[in-house]
Amino acid sequence: MTAVVWVVSVIRSVRVRAFVYSLPLPMTLALVTTGHPVDGAQLVGVAGLNLFFVVVALTYRRLRWPILIADAAGVAAYVALSLGVLAVPIPFEAALVGVLVAWAATMTALWYRARVATAAVSVAESGAAPTATGRRDSLAAPAKLVVIFVGAVLTGLLGELLRGMVVTFPYSGVLVAVEARRQLVEFSRHFARNSLALVGFLTGYHYVQDTSPAAALAVAWLVFALISVALHLPQWRRARPTAGAPVRPSAERPDTASGPADRAAGGPARGPGSAVTQ
Repeated sequence: MTAVVWVVSVIRSVRVRAFVYSLPLPMTLALVTTGHPVDGAQLVGVAGLNLFFVVVALTYRRLRWPILIADAAGVAAYVALSLGVLAVPIPFEAALVGVLVAWAATMTALWYRARVATAAVSVAESGAAPTATGRRDSLAAPAKLVVIFVGAVLTGLLGELLRGMVVTFPYSGVLVAVEARRQLVEFSRHFARNSLALVGFLTGYHYVQDTSPAAALAVAWLVFALISVALHLPQWRRARPTAGAPVRPSAERPDTASGPADRAAGGPARGPGSAVTQ
């Protein structure tokens, strides 16, 4: 967990930070060390991880709470959700359907908000200076170790209370939220998207866990990898450099192409590849 937190703390890209944090290393350690079986409660626990970051972002950004107090509020929300989930048995298939529906609804809402925000920014950004998106705001190394230690102790104290929900407890989330506090909203969006792979991880483990823990973990990691590739492959393709690609005239920039009126007035043709002559 310490290694994951440290890696997240030195990554500049918020998207990559969210992906590294979504790696199910803490889940794997919890499954190996505790022996808890995976059932419907753990799937709801993935929703609890998202709830943790939503509460931290809300209390820190909107209510202006100090980040550590916002972290405590996020942990409290996760514990409250866990106690409610543990109070009633949840069939695995019912939990899976519910979590998938909630994930799809969340992605649809985020996609719509992103479209609206992009349109608003494109109108307002004319002449504005670009803003930094990868700014790091790391804690000093001793402070990181203290927070990690407190998180480990807290997890141990809550172990009996959380029971199976300790598998999805946000072990490193407390410090990750501190490290990414200037991009909490964006980080939360990326993590929500990546959480589908965590659902796949737990699903793969659930259906093979009666065979052997080693086989269950192998299948779980394979499912996680396949879903992660499916989620990120379109972004990787769009991010490829397109050097040498022809520049298309833009309808929003009339000076990049000459119309009939320009040619009739004797104006220069400024289509792609044409030279301006005097």
